[in-house]
Formats: sequence, structure tokens, C-alpha cells
Amino acid sequence: VTSRGEHVACLERVLSDERGDYRWQRIGPAKGAGSLEVSDFLAKRARFDDDIWLIELDIADPERFIAETISEG
Repeated sequence: VTSRGEHVACLERVLSDERGDYRWQRIGPAKGAGSLEVSDFLAKRARFDDDIWLIELDIADPERFIAETISEG
């Protein structure tokens, strides 16, 4: 997730321990990380998962999107 080209977060879909369903969680480089750090992180992930899907969202209100996406409500 980016906002105006600046890295905000990487999200990953994971299996929830409590309910047995899927949810989204933050992973990887911190907000504001440089493009080299983000691309290195994603390259490492791709080496372990050859079927990985990477989708970049450049949105105006990323923190709101992330909060709504990772909430368990």
C-alpha cells in the first residue's frame, strides 16, 4: 500500500488461529521505507513462494483502508 508513491505498508493474507478463517496483517518494511528496502523484501518473499501475487495500491487514505482491511469485525 502506498500513498503518493510513498510506502505505507505490506499486507499479507494469513490464516487466523482463533477462528480458522483468513485475515490481513501488516508485514515487512515499516512505513516510509525506501523502494530498495521494499523491493528486497518482496524479492525474498517471491523466492519462497513462486505463486505470490503482488498488488500495489496507491490510495489517498491508506491508514483508513488498512484499518478497515485488517479489522476483525
